[in-house]
Amino acid sequence: MTLAAGIGYALLALGPSLSLFVSVISKKPFLILTLLSSTLLWLISLIVLSALWRAFLPLKTTAFWPYALLIITSVAFQETVRIYFWKVYKKLEDTLDAFADRVSKPRLFWTDKMQIALAGGFGHGVAHAVFFCISLLTPAFGPGTFYVEKCSQMPFFFVSAIIALAFVTIHTFSMVIAFNGYEAGNKVDQLFVPGIHLVAGMLTLINFASDGCIIGIPLLYAATISTLVHCMKIVWRRLAENRGQQ
Repeated sequence: MTLAAGIGYALLALGPSLSLFVSVISKKPFLILTLLSSTLLWLISLIVLSALWRAFLPLKTTAFWPYALLIITSVAFQETVRIYFWKVYKKLEDTLDAFADRVSKPRLFWTDKMQIALAGGFGHGVAHAVFFCISLLTPAFGPGTFYVEKCSQMPFFFVSAIIALAFVTIHTFSMVIAFNGYEAGNKVDQLFVPGIHLVAGMLTLINFASDGCIIGIPLLYAATISTLVHCMKIVWRRLAENRGQQ
């Protein structure tokens, strides 16, 4: 039964992402390369962050601010990496467009660009899930489960999986929002991404309170839904603009 539970936790964290991979990304080799490159980049960034934190961890304090500072520095570092990721992608896009012009082929459509952003965000989300959830699931395949005192209603592995699912979704679709904001010079989109990332990170601190997961997890999913809705508005607007141009 614990084997089934461990597999279930892994599928809960990455199942929707697997569906996205099969239905969208796996059909285009370039998107697969983008996904692998992005996953590697974000794993390296998280390893660098963990190396920097190692000098201060574990935090032997019950105060709130050290954990908040840790999350703020993490979000700031990852958002800086996102900007550099965009710049590298932009150079690659210019190279592909120049090659298309030489061989008399059409340039990248906006749908292609959004799919590339989606694959990049997907890689960020997978790296987060592997680092913060999948790596913790080994004991879930054992003879029992594990609970923490602060959230005794749900197994620790279940809480980790549903939190990972939220962050995978946020990171995946935040990249689409960010790329659109950078390309269009839209400050709202540019600020939305680090803002929702920071809010989501801070909401996880509620889990330190007694029974905090009952409040923190729904709020985290409210942030997730906000990201999805904002991304949907961008795609819908771009569709409308494209139809108007045609």
